[in-house]
Amino acid sequence: MKFYMPVRIYEGEGCVLARREEISSFGTKALIVTGRSSARKCGALQDVTEALEKCRKTWCIFSEVEENPSTQTIMKAREYGLSEGADFVIGIGGGSPLDAAKAAAFMMFHRDCQEDRLYDASLSPEALPVIAVPTTCGTGSEVTGVSVLTRHDKKTKGSIPARIFPKLALIDGRYLKAAPLSVIASTSLDALAHLMESALQKTADDYSCMAVEKGLSIWSGIKDILTGERKASAEDYAALMRSAAFGGIAIAQTGTSIPHALSYPVTYDMGLAHGRAAAYFLPGFLSCAPEEIRSRLLSLTGFPGIEEFQAYVEKVLGEIAVPQETLERCFEMVKDNSSRMDGCVFPMDEKSLAGIVYRKKTGNMRY
Repeated sequence: MKFYMPVRIYEGEGCVLARREEISSFGTKALIVTGRSSARKCGALQDVTEALEKCRKTWCIFSEVEENPSTQTIMKAREYGLSEGADFVIGIGGGSPLDAAKAAAFMMFHRDCQEDRLYDASLSPEALPVIAVPTTCGTGSEVTGVSVLTRHDKKTKGSIPARIFPKLALIDGRYLKAAPLSVIASTSLDALAHLMESALQKTADDYSCMAVEKGLSIWSGIKDILTGERKASAEDYAALMRSAAFGGIAIAQTGTSIPHALSYPVTYDMGLAHGRAAAYFLPGFLSCAPEEIRSRLLSLTGFPGIEEFQAYVEKVLGEIAVPQETLERCFEMVKDNSSRMDGCVFPMDEKSLAGIVYRKKTGNMRY
């Protein structure tokens, strides 16, 4: 049994400024990696720069991270950070900026390596220190070592081999207030997929299952926000962030499973948000699980059965039509991935996989 969590996690309103001395202890100049506008709109960037200024540290900002960042973007951030003399990295945003921050810190440490070395498993996993400030409630990237990047050479997404855990995760629910419901829903579905997929991995143990149970229990209290049935309160925003962090803690121990593997071609081909793409396959995947485990997960999440869960996912997702060509690519990519196929706690063969992917033909899902 193992439990690996080197991240120091602080949660609460104003935690960035409250931890400014700790932030400043990692270097003299920060490369801030973020998207084009959301970090400014929600106030997170202001908090980070104020914290650095109060500690008389300098910074430079790379704000060109796109959704599902490419390996080319990482190299651009790396070159910018090195040219500015940055010696630690702060990621602000959702999973894309946080994953980009980790990958940029990795390549800044390996300053003489080219882009193709990002996926070289023989390369030392050392990186510059990373601090993560999440502004969405899905990926849990603030507490994982995972960095998922878009690979245009393979027309999909994939995790780099190096595991780069942030040194600090600073989680403030206030930052969610600026996010539209569509973003909150998509990212929170990603957190749900993390929690459920982790529970159904062979690598799950007592520690990861504790994170799953806590995360799902928290998530059950905010699921009506995703459907627009009620507006979120300050406590709800904190809960959304917390459920995502527990999802990250869980998959840091176990990894993700079939829905995530299937989601990558859908995101690449359609531009569908990652959380929605993973959730698209989640009910079909859950229906394959042993009844005892499935019932436990549904009970923790507040659903009496798989039909109610399916209806809920449909309501949040709306109409999604994945092209047949994309579905075929999903199937072909995953059926030959032995680590994914053999990683489930229940037998996963090509017939079961086809039932998850081609739901219109199998009747697993209505849309």
